[in-house]
Amino acid sequence: MNKRTFIRRISFILILLFMQSVFLLASEKPVLHGRHWVAITGKPLAATAGAKIFDRGGNAVDAACAMLAAACTMYDVLSWGGETQALIYNPKTKKVIGINALGVAPTGATPEFFKKKRMEFPPEYGPLAAVTPGTPGGLLTMLAEFGTMSLKEVLQPAMEMADGYPIEAQLSRSIERQKKRIKRWPYSKKIFLPHPGEKYEAPQPGEIFRQADLHATLQKLVDTEEKALRQGKSRKEAIYAAYDRFYKGDIAEEFARGCREQGGLITKEDLANWKVYLEEPVSTNYKGIDVYKLTCWVQGPVMLQALNMLEHFNLQEMGLNSARYIHTLYQVMNLAFADRDFYYGDPYFPPEEPIKTLLSKAYAEQRLKNINWEKNDPNVKPGDPYAFIGKKNPYLRLLQEWKNTGKADIKKWDTKDRQDFDESFLKGTTSIQAADKSGWVVSVTPSGGWMPACIAGKTGVGMSQRMQSFVLDEAKNPYNVVAPGKRPRATLTPSLALKDGKPFLSFAIQGGDTQDQNCIQFFLDVVEFGMNVQEACEAPNIVSYQMQSSFGKHVATPGRLTLRNDVPPWVQSKLRKMGYRIETRRKTSGPMNAIFFDWKHGSFWGGSSNYGEDYGIAW
Repeated sequence: MNKRTFIRRISFILILLFMQSVFLLASEKPVLHGRHWVAITGKPLAATAGAKIFDRGGNAVDAACAMLAAACTMYDVLSWGGETQALIYNPKTKKVIGINALGVAPTGATPEFFKKKRMEFPPEYGPLAAVTPGTPGGLLTMLAEFGTMSLKEVLQPAMEMADGYPIEAQLSRSIERQKKRIKRWPYSKKIFLPHPGEKYEAPQPGEIFRQADLHATLQKLVDTEEKALRQGKSRKEAIYAAYDRFYKGDIAEEFARGCREQGGLITKEDLANWKVYLEEPVSTNYKGIDVYKLTCWVQGPVMLQALNMLEHFNLQEMGLNSARYIHTLYQVMNLAFADRDFYYGDPYFPPEEPIKTLLSKAYAEQRLKNINWEKNDPNVKPGDPYAFIGKKNPYLRLLQEWKNTGKADIKKWDTKDRQDFDESFLKGTTSIQAADKSGWVVSVTPSGGWMPACIAGKTGVGMSQRMQSFVLDEAKNPYNVVAPGKRPRATLTPSLALKDGKPFLSFAIQGGDTQDQNCIQFFLDVVEFGMNVQEACEAPNIVSYQMQSSFGKHVATPGRLTLRNDVPPWVQSKLRKMGYRIETRRKTSGPMNAIFFDWKHGSFWGGSSNYGEDYGIAW
C-alpha cells in the first residue's frame, strides 16, 4: 500500500467516525432551558397542568402532583388506582426522601389461591391483578408533607379534564385495541366504549372524553378538604382528611364493593390498613456523584449495583457502543439483574433482603470475577451476599438449584409469542420530572391501571395490575412470593443524583424491565461521554432480555440483544461471534425524561424523550 492510499483510507475512516459521532449526538428535540422551573411528563396536557401550577406560585411538589393527577386522568399508561414511586430533594434539609406508595396484595391473595385456579403467576388483567391503589395516597402524602398549595388547587386541571377533554389518538387507539377485554367489565365498558355496536366503539381522537364518576370521586376529596378547613384544620390536616375519605370512607367502600363484585379480592379493611411510607433511599457514589434510588421493593438498586461494577472500567477508552463497551455493559447488567431476580422484595415483609451487602463496593468487585470476557454467559446466577459476609444463606439450596428459571426458547416462538413477550417486557408507564428555583426536585415513576383498565364500581378509578409482578414459587424468588399485605417487587424506578451535595440530575423512564437498563446508559452518556441532557435522552441504548420479565410468564431470553440500527455492522458482527442474537430498531433510547442542574449559570436544562408523547415546559 503506497503512502497516498494509506492516507486516503485513514481519512475515510476518520470521516466515518466523525459522521457517526455527530449523528449520535444530534438530538431531534431541543434542550429545554429554564431559570425558574421545569415541568416534564408523558403527555403535553399533563405537562401543561404542571406549568399552570408553577405559574400560580406552586413549588415543584405541587406541580408534580398536578401532573400526576392529570396523567392518571388521561390514562397515560396508568390511572388513579395504580401506584406511585417518587424521590424528592428537600432543599431545606438537603436530603433525598423516598415515597413508597405501592399497593399491597389483598386478603386472600396467596399462592394456593392462584394455584387452585391453575395459574403459574397472578393474572395480567382484571380484578384479580389488582393490588390496593397507591397513587391517591402517594399524591396526597407528597402534597401534604412537601407541597404548598391546597388539594383543590392542585386537582383543578385533572378535574377539568375528567369533566371532559379532547382525547388524544394514542389513548383512543389503545382503548379500541383492548375493547374485547374492556367489555368484560361493566363499569369500564360504560366509560371507555361510548359507541357500542359501531365499528369504532372507543372515543374518536379529538372527541370530548368525559369521566363523570371519576370527577365525582375527585370532588369528594376536595369537598372533604374544604370542610376540614372550615372546621379550622390546617392545610396538611385537611389534605389528610381527604386521604382518610378515600381509604376509610365511602370511596373505599364503593371501591372494595366494585372490585369484589367483578371477582376481585380487595376489602375495605385492606384499604384502611394500607399506608404510604416516607423512606430513606439507597445510594452509591460513582466517581464523585451520589446516585439515589428507592430500595428493593422496586428494581432501582440494580442501577447502583451496576455502577459499583462499572466504575472499575475506563468506559471512555472503550468508546460508546463499541463491541467491548456493549459486552461489558451487558455482562454487568446480567450480574445485577440476576441478584434482583432472586433477592429483591418487600422490605416491610419477612424475610429481610440482604440489600446492604448487595450494594457494597466489595461485593461488586467480587461479582466482576464471574464475567466471561470472550462471550456471553447465558447461565449467569445470583451471587451469595450472605457468604460474602460470612453468614449462611437461608436459601442456599434454592440458590444452588437456580437456573434462570423461566428461560424461554425464543427459536420456538411464533410472531404472536414474540409480540406478547415484548409488550409485556417493555410494559410502559409515564415519568414526571419537576424542579424549581427554590431547590425542590421531584422524580416520579407512577404506573398501574393501564389499558385495559378494570374500573372499581362507581368510583371511576381504574385498578392496578401490579399483582402479576409477584411469584407463586419461592424457587423463583423467595423474597417476592405473594402474601396478603405484601408489596410486589415492581420495576418502577425514579432517579436522583447529587454532586458536591447539590442536585446534579433528576431522571426517570418508562419501559418495564428496561427501565434501569436505560437509566444506567442515560447516566453514563452524561457523565462519561459528555452528552447534554437532551442528547442523552435520545441516545442509542442496548436492551438485554437476559433477566426474568417482571410481567406475564416471567421468562428470560438470554443472549438476545437489541441495538439501534445505526450501530456499525462490524460491531454487530463481533457481538454475534460472542454469542449474541442481534436485533435492531430505529429507536432504543426509551421514553426518558430528565433535568440537569447548571449551577455555573444558575439554570435548568430539561430533556424530554423523542420516543412517544413525552413533553416538557420550562420558564
